Amino acid sequence: MSEPLLSVQGLEKHFPVTKGLLQRQVAAVKAVDGVSFEVRKGETLGLVGESGCGKTTTGRLITRLIEPTGGKIVFEGNDITHMSQGKMRPLRRDVQMIFQDPYSSLNPRHTVGAIVGAPFRIQGIKTEQGVKKAVQDILELVGLNPEHYNRYPHEFSGGQRQRIGIARTLALKPKLIIADEPVSALDVSIQAQVVNLLEDLQNELDLTYVVIAHDLSVVRHISDRVAVMYLGKLVELADRKSLYESPMHPYTNALLSAVPIPDPKRRVERERIRLQGDVPSPLNPPPACRFHTRCWKAQEICKTVEPPLQKLAPGHEVACHFPENAPAAAAEAAPAAV
Repeated sequence: MSEPLLSVQGLEKHFPVTKGLLQRQVAAVKAVDGVSFEVRKGETLGLVGESGCGKTTTGRLITRLIEPTGGKIVFEGNDITHMSQGKMRPLRRDVQMIFQDPYSSLNPRHTVGAIVGAPFRIQGIKTEQGVKKAVQDILELVGLNPEHYNRYPHEFSGGQRQRIGIARTLALKPKLIIADEPVSALDVSIQAQVVNLLEDLQNELDLTYVVIAHDLSVVRHISDRVAVMYLGKLVELADRKSLYESPMHPYTNALLSAVPIPDPKRRVERERIRLQGDVPSPLNPPPACRFHTRCWKAQEICKTVEPPLQKLAPGHEVACHFPENAPAAAAEAAPAAV
């Protein structure tokens, strides 16, 4: 099997909390706390979880928009964890990000041509037929009219603005794209168009995606594998079919029980799992299993021993002492393996 395009090992990001005139650190917000996963060339990894679980922070760490506190980020076999900004500049051609809000991610004072053409100017790249022709070709690729080159962002709808953002991301033909909630700010009718566009571009340009989302319906449609985050940690990682048909972690089961079902009969028959209480603060997360304060299966071991992320089925990893839907032998061995 080929080496992964991206490998994240024990990734951490702790934001310091300071106090007093001297700004002395008194605590830390553990936004990302020991996350590990791999992404292979051409695949799509979905990263899901409730708001505040650390998904977006993980994406920004991978693209080095923020500095990690600990762990390792390896891209194409090169450790980029603490690479200097000067050395990161050429690498940014290969690693790009689609931002969540198409309204705030585009400079309203710049034309579409200037926005999409910015990567060429920043990287000092020249094209055979000029930057304008290259930008117009990219606009056409994402479903926009090349004549929109001289228009401004306020002249476009939300879906069109997101296409402009995607066009800017594609300008330098990246290998890896981190898509941070790429459709959450759009109308439902437009969401499907953008998701289909991302899939078409992946097939046409051989792209690799990490798609960050809280909408499990979108993730199911576009992802090959899915990683579930809770309070800064991965609690389940599996291929799409396995995770949606046989989720093992109680938290994943709760998330899936909230996904809308178009069939009225199945919707009535399905048991809705309602989690009690709010997500604990990452400033002071619960000890051991961080989900135990809201879990209906929690026992004493969940409060004292942190469950490791371990493989309980082919391609299916879960961090739980008492997993659901697991093969009998694996489920029996899970608590003892801690």
